[in-house]
Amino acid sequence: MGGMKTSIEVLRCRGSLRGFDRLGDEELLSLVLGGSGGRENGTPAHELIEHFGGLVGLGGAEVEEFMSFRGVGRAGALRLKALFEVGRRYVTSCREQSITKIRSPEDVAALMVPEMRELDREHFKAILLNTKNCILKIVTVAIGSLNAALVHPREIFKAAVVASAAGIIIVHNHPTGNPEPSREDKELTVRFARCGELMGIDLVDHIIIGGNRFTSMREMGMVTD
Repeated sequence: MGGMKTSIEVLRCRGSLRGFDRLGDEELLSLVLGGSGGRENGTPAHELIEHFGGLVGLGGAEVEEFMSFRGVGRAGALRLKALFEVGRRYVTSCREQSITKIRSPEDVAALMVPEMRELDREHFKAILLNTKNCILKIVTVAIGSLNAALVHPREIFKAAVVASAAGIIIVHNHPTGNPEPSREDKELTVRFARCGELMGIDLVDHIIIGGNRFTSMREMGMVTD
């Protein structure tokens, strides 16, 4: 136990004195887990990175997967999940502050693709806009199965009404990585547009994300003014 404590203390000192950006991925994970911080084989941090292929793979792993590794345990697994969620929210907040007004589908892609490209289930999000197309809020309205998300217009427009939004952009992902709209996507877009007309809330666009690519239903002519 004394050696483990010493190793963690050394990492803390190095991070404090030299900056945590100077520590490697394994060392940072070791600090989170409270285990050995060396680069030697056999540490939980080393095994996790080797197994998942880096931080991107780790960020998409579940608690049960982390717990299957020796030396992690439930507490360590929960700390890892919390760590990646905080990181995701930080990156999302930075993007939202840098892109405050939507001028094109490319703006939506720059805002949403980094967050949604790795999701293994369909997520429907609504970007709520004021009369000048400035972002009021971004909300998640539905999370589906591995290949489908059941979403009803009432969930979409309830959020818009509560926020007093003048317009809305619907964004959802295809876990397959193919952003081409399905028949259901086209039908949903028509329904969303009709509901928006009835409620006086403009459907500005419906963006589909697949991997690093995206499709704009407005550019396809499925959404009009």
